Amino acid sequence: MWDRRRSGPTPQTGQHTDSGPRVTHDRAGTFEPQIVRKRQRRLTGVDEMVISLYAKGLTTGEISAHFAEIYGASVSKETISRITDKVLDEMNDWSRRPLDEVYAAVFIDAIQVKVRDGQVANRPIYAAIGVTLAGEKDVLGLWAGTGGEGAKFWLSVLTDLRNRGVKDVFFLVCDGLKGLPEVVANVWPQTIVQTCLIHLLRNSFRLSSKRDWDALRRDLKPIYHAVNADAARSAFETMAENWGKQYPAVVRLWDNAWQEFIPFLDYNIEIRKVLCSTNAIESLNARYRRAVKARGHFPTEAAALKCLYLVTRSLDPTGTGKVRWAMRWKPAINAFAITFGDRFPAAENY
Repeated sequence: MWDRRRSGPTPQTGQHTDSGPRVTHDRAGTFEPQIVRKRQRRLTGVDEMVISLYAKGLTTGEISAHFAEIYGASVSKETISRITDKVLDEMNDWSRRPLDEVYAAVFIDAIQVKVRDGQVANRPIYAAIGVTLAGEKDVLGLWAGTGGEGAKFWLSVLTDLRNRGVKDVFFLVCDGLKGLPEVVANVWPQTIVQTCLIHLLRNSFRLSSKRDWDALRRDLKPIYHAVNADAARSAFETMAENWGKQYPAVVRLWDNAWQEFIPFLDYNIEIRKVLCSTNAIESLNARYRRAVKARGHFPTEAAALKCLYLVTRSLDPTGTGKVRWAMRWKPAINAFAITFGDRFPAAENY
């Protein structure tokens, strides 16, 4: 009898593949493929796999190579782009969804991405994270701007948030961009603008020599750990006396940001702790930058937004981070309820 095992392998084809994996003839019929089943013409869950890999920072070429190496399937870069394009409608719905009326805090920042529009140029992508009155974190949206980061564009971003239902924000935490406090006052007059401490510290170390970081850190710590604004100013003057001649730019940095740095010092220690130490937007930006760096540049603005949306979509798949975040914020939310009692809605409204 003719032995089918001697006739060699045959290709197995699939809807997402240009040429399928090689499947060996099995006379006894005992071999059962586990990844691509017999007579299967579509890789199960391939769309989900492509979107997941894309969100983790892999380029379309790297995803194509991954399928060829692991599954023996040739999935073209064009096919991968079509699969990821399926989320565009979902992204548009997400960017227009209604939001809560009141947020305890909103963290904002922008990252630079390279977009090839005639020639490759840096374009800012604006992001905002809101902390609800239940202590939960929510990425409120992504907006593509032009030129460098500017307060004027932030006005359109905050106006969009207001139009989607946000009536009040207790604290807005930012990187100290010039003109931003006036922009925030136009949208939410009662909102307190707080300069992000992490940005101040990072910029201070960027302007100083690494050998002086430890000593400079010791002089900066009493400023943001001060019991009130007067004590903070006294600590600042000590720091300025010690480092003013060597690093005048560091002293000027803190002095220029002073009015937006000190507001949190007037509040409960629990509120100070989350506003001072919670680097919410930076952890998100780190994920964004990882995905952006892998691609180098994007062909269009829409492609950049799609990439960052997929990263946002893939955050915290198990939900454990959401639980930890809410637990960390619960003491602060109680403090917010007392401090901002006249603006804190009744429990049944949130």
